[in-house]
Amino acid sequence: AHYDHLGWGGSNSLHAGDSAIHNGADDNASGVGALLLLAERLEHKNTSNNYLFMAFSGEENGLWGSNHFCDNPTIDLEAVNYMLNMDMVGRLNDERTLAIYGVGTSPYWMDQLNNLQVDSITISTEESGVGPSDHTSFYLEDLPVLHFFTRQHKDYHKPTDDVDKIRYDGIVSVVNYIETLITWLDDDPKITFTKTKEEKSETPAFKVTLGVMPDYLFSGEGMRIDGVNEGRPADNAGLLEGDIVVAMGEDSVSDMQSYMECLGKFEPGDTTLVQVLRGDSLETKPVVWD
Repeated sequence: AHYDHLGWGGSNSLHAGDSAIHNGADDNASGVGALLLLAERLEHKNTSNNYLFMAFSGEENGLWGSNHFCDNPTIDLEAVNYMLNMDMVGRLNDERTLAIYGVGTSPYWMDQLNNLQVDSITISTEESGVGPSDHTSFYLEDLPVLHFFTRQHKDYHKPTDDVDKIRYDGIVSVVNYIETLITWLDDDPKITFTKTKEEKSETPAFKVTLGVMPDYLFSGEGMRIDGVNEGRPADNAGLLEGDIVVAMGEDSVSDMQSYMECLGKFEPGDTTLVQVLRGDSLETKPVVWD
């Protein structure tokens, strides 16, 4: 887990107002809290292995801390079995979906994760060992990794990422899940590392945005809105958090890729009819792109 955040903001901030303290309750005090709870629980448990708990600085600047450790390790990396990373684990959603990245870095991972049932958690997985957090540094050293993440949200890299938004029971459930996995691994031999195939698909180019935070863990048809930015096209059109965008203009939206492809067809100043599912109701809203 990384323990740095953005301080007063800076170039990585998504805050549009005056300079303000960014406390980073989810990003990543939640991960550090989970790390400390795991350390407390494992102190006298699973004694077949040693566990090294690390909180990295400089993650927001480009994985500085974890890169430095991997370049200057205090232990022999050949002796390391795997690395588990927790970054933004404080917003477990109502569906209790936990995103786990890096499942392709060992054939062992999915065999275990498919059988792991803890606190009604469901999982959304990605194979790649490369991503915007500290697990990447260890993957590049040919180590199996898993990265745990609850969800993106509208408070990301803003002063509003604060303690009142944290779902503490969700953090405990994430820790319960990871602790169970570690316990299963305790008596097993060293697991096999595998390289993952990195995604090569290009992100579609577009000149306009709705001004929303997509729910990247949503697995249904369409693009579910996880947050709406004030004063942007979605807000001006009356779109709400929880709406599921299913069509834009003449094109249907089935997932994030098709959503971005649709955006590429519009220009600033255009007006487009956007269809959303709101509960059981299909509603049409005119969106003016800015």
